[in-house]
This record gives sequence, structure tokens and C-alpha cells, in this order.
Amino acid sequence: MKSETRLLAGGMLMLGVATSALVVIPYLTVRDESPLAGLKPYGAAELRGRQQYIAQGCVYCHSQQPRTKNFAPDFQRGWGRATVAGDYAHDTPHLLGTMRTGPDLMNIGARQPSEQWHLGHLYQPRAYVPGSLMPSYPYLFEARDRIEPGDVAVTLPPGVPMRGRHVVATRDALDLVAYLKSLDRSYPAVLDGDRRDLR
Repeated sequence: MKSETRLLAGGMLMLGVATSALVVIPYLTVRDESPLAGLKPYGAAELRGRQQYIAQGCVYCHSQQPRTKNFAPDFQRGWGRATVAGDYAHDTPHLLGTMRTGPDLMNIGARQPSEQWHLGHLYQPRAYVPGSLMPSYPYLFEARDRIEPGDVAVTLPPGVPMRGRHVVATRDALDLVAYLKSLDRSYPAVLDGDRRDLR
């Protein structure tokens, strides 16, 4: 009985140490992290687009956390500098992701600022990135015979099959693209006490 009590006490002690090291201490170090200079809060369309990003399951295949040069080739790929806590000051909940089925999206707004590219890529990814595994999202668009005032028509590459004469982005598609374009962490960051522009 005494050895069982010691074993239980030891297990609880290890659980407490692990929880402190992996959850409590990191939380205490970043909970009051202020946004880095240059980081803007999300606008209304971007917040709606963030909800679309979650609803469409983008977080399952894309991360938002470029790693340091020492641990992954993200720097060489042009995905941007390694992120710091201040990059996520406006993100609740965080959408860091764990998969790299698709590229990291933390700096997709800097790498690909074109609204038309994003819209077309959502409509038919393989027309823009041959061999892409990304699913298409045609339900975020409407097929129309003519374009009405205020519509955002999608300019697709030649040969992309369309369901109508024109492909028009819905509000959900436009909001999602607004969110993706807002993912631009190319402003200078404070790393190791130095101010560096790692664009």
C-alpha cells in the first residue's frame, strides 16, 4: 500500500511539473505580449474571413508559424521570418496549425497580394498550382450569365471549366480572401533584442 501511494504521488508530481513546464509557464510569458509595430487589428471582413478559414478547414492543412532558419527551410522558401508571440496578439483562438500538407500561410498576404489570384485559386487550385492537393471551393462562387454592378468577377486562366459564362465571388469568398491577404508579417520584428527587417 505504501509503494502504491508513493507511485501515485510521484505520478501526480510529474504531471504537475509537466503541466507547469508545457502550459502554465509558456502562457505566463506570452499572455500580455503586445502587438509588434506594424501589426494591425483585423477589420470586419477579415474577421468574417477568419471564420470562413476555420469553417472550410484550412487550418487542417496549413500552418501559420514559420520556423527559425535553424529548424526548417522556411526562410529559404521565402515564407518569412520566424514568428514571435507579438505576431499573434490579435488572434483568438490561435490558428497555428500543425500540418504542412499545404504551404505555411502566415505571410501569404505578402507573397501573394492579388485578390484575383486568391479567388481563382479557391475556385480551382490546380489551374494555379499544378499537382495541388487542395480541394476546390466552387460553392463559394456563383455562376452567372451576366455580371451585375457590385459583383466581383473572377478572371480564370484559359481552359478552366466554368459552370456559367461568368464566375462571381460570394461574400464568403471575398471575406476569406480579405483574411488571407491580411496574413502579412513582413513588417520588422524584434528578435534577440535587435530590430531586423526580414522581408
